[in-house]
Amino acid sequence: MQRLAILGASGHGKVVADTAECCGWASVEFFDDAWPQNQANGAWSVIGNTEALLERLDQFDGVAVAIGNNRIRQEKLRVLQAAGARLVTLIHPRATVSRYAQIGAGSVVFAGAVVNVDARIGMGAILNTGCSVDHDCVLGEAVHVSPGAHLAGAVQVGDLTWIGIGASVRQQIRIGSRTLIGAGASVVRNVPDRVTAVGVPTRVLVKV
Repeated sequence: MQRLAILGASGHGKVVADTAECCGWASVEFFDDAWPQNQANGAWSVIGNTEALLERLDQFDGVAVAIGNNRIRQEKLRVLQAAGARLVTLIHPRATVSRYAQIGAGSVVFAGAVVNVDARIGMGAILNTGCSVDHDCVLGEAVHVSPGAHLAGAVQVGDLTWIGIGASVRQQIRIGSRTLIGAGASVVRNVPDRVTAVGVPTRVLVKV
């Protein structure tokens, strides 16, 4: 683990970079489409945009995407994958991940997160600080489980869905694709695709 490129220089990107260094990556450099206006992200340099990264993939031992927007993160991951990038999965050493869980390429698992036995996590997921994904959960592509959110056993979450900070999801619940679960929500019944659901218990607030 030598040189890592991260696409997306944001606050989230800084946490990804810090996680990468904790995982043993010796050198971390950012690429961002706001370059050259944006040339630094905290302690790390921003050295180009997406085009520049695609031209220099052979100079890096791995690539991660640190973009919070689920749709854009998925799009960038697919572009990089098609170009032959070595997409890495970053799991903080203070996360707890069962050896029987599956974590998709390009995903990040931050400090304090727990992923239990037979959970299956799709490509490009963000499992944020202190969240938990219990046994037999299935998460689609580019899902974000926010800090302190908790999914009980056998929960299913569709592609591009965002589980808000501090939310809790009862066992065996199904949450659709492209859905937003609000901060602090308590999900006790199934939630369809393309909605925002909030409250305790959750109610559908708006279709998106």
